Amino acid sequence: MTDAQFSVIERMPTYRLVFNAVQNEILSGRLGIGERLPSETALADQFGVNRSTVREGIRLLEESGLVTRKGGGRPRVALPHYLDLASRASRALILHSVTFRELWEAAVIIEQATAEYAASRITPEHLERLQENIDRMAAMVARVEADEPINVDDFVAIDAEFHDIISEGANNRVLALAREPVSRLFIPAGRIILPRLRTHRRVLDAHMLIRDALAAGDATRVRDWMRRHMEDFKRGYDRTGLAIDMPLDAVALGHATD
Repeated sequence: MTDAQFSVIERMPTYRLVFNAVQNEILSGRLGIGERLPSETALADQFGVNRSTVREGIRLLEESGLVTRKGGGRPRVALPHYLDLASRASRALILHSVTFRELWEAAVIIEQATAEYAASRITPEHLERLQENIDRMAAMVARVEADEPINVDDFVAIDAEFHDIISEGANNRVLALAREPVSRLFIPAGRIILPRLRTHRRVLDAHMLIRDALAAGDATRVRDWMRRHMEDFKRGYDRTGLAIDMPLDAVALGHATD
């Protein structure tokens, strides 16, 4: 019988243990939002470590958004914005070599559901922001069609902002948390597709139709146009020659084939 092979157990830094211990107290509710952490001296005594170790653990807690320090006082437990957590999910998807196909299949479902809920919940303020977003995109499209240069990153950012506003209008934090890492990973593909295929006008037209459907409160129509918009994006991706089952990290580097 072959002996089992085990990898070396990695030792965790002590400050990470401090971070984990305090994090568990926060997530369990034993440390409430707004509650002050014990002093560094008190925590060092409780954990049996030196203050510098505690200080490093607290720094990690601040970076994670779980605690905040204002005015130089002791750190207080904070509620991290749910979208701040999603950036870690984006990195995890990259590390797991998620493909464009997987990303797109998830996005079709999430974006349609988000738009459908937004149709009955979106506010006049959100609609105004969508229109302002469309106006900025229209100005860029006019420059493209006049053969004037534009910053592709700016156009992609406006595109992403449009979908973010709809997400806010849907008023569902779970959907927002689910879509944010997925939507952000479309950005590298957008940077490749737009200059090659000059699809700026198609994106603008789709956004205008989606905005009109949202303004009318027509859930069926907004869902249908969002689906068409997502399918159009996939067609553009296919036309660039990018392999649909290629890992997203390769897309980010601009490799057309794999």
